[in-house]
Amino acid sequence: MLYLLHGIGDIETGWTKLGAADVVLDNLFADKKLVPMIVVMPNGRAAKDVTQRTPWDKQGPAFEAFEKDLLKDLIPFVEKNYSVKSDRESRALAGLSMGGGQSLNFGLTNLDTFAWVGGFASAPNTKPIGDLVKSPSETTKKLKLLWVSCGDADFILDVSKRVHASLDELKVPHEWHLSEGKHEWPVWKVDLYYFAPKLFRETR
Repeated sequence: MLYLLHGIGDIETGWTKLGAADVVLDNLFADKKLVPMIVVMPNGRAAKDVTQRTPWDKQGPAFEAFEKDLLKDLIPFVEKNYSVKSDRESRALAGLSMGGGQSLNFGLTNLDTFAWVGGFASAPNTKPIGDLVKSPSETTKKLKLLWVSCGDADFILDVSKRVHASLDELKVPHEWHLSEGKHEWPVWKVDLYYFAPKLFRETR
């Protein structure tokens, strides 16, 4: 299971309508580069009457509150109603921008739920790594993959750079990818293209 999260200006259809995630993943599968998986693309706002048109400063609490919905409602619903594996090593969490921040925030603090975590051009909602990684040895032991990436001309590149530098300082293994581009879909499509084939394989 890959839970794939959108950014602050999008909704649950962003990854397919704008990011062509279905096409990217189908082509990888056809080329035998992808482990078969189910991808869930939810709306990452847990609040009533909050949409992508709501002022950005008022959307933050809804994105933060989504952690509870994800862990307590969405994942149990999926695993109850679909024939999927339910162990931590069969769950991945990734997203772009605000969804990238969510993925790092939720994934790194719920290592018993996720073994694969990816942040694409993560937004300033990303918490300091010191708050997310309390035990570098435990994080290293439990994570199969921690992916951090961004475009080299992205206006929030500093967020991903800080994450990368902090992980290096703590000696937490991770993959750091700097692509050519801005805060835009062509970069995130590339991120997905390189991230997805690494999922659900033995890495160490």
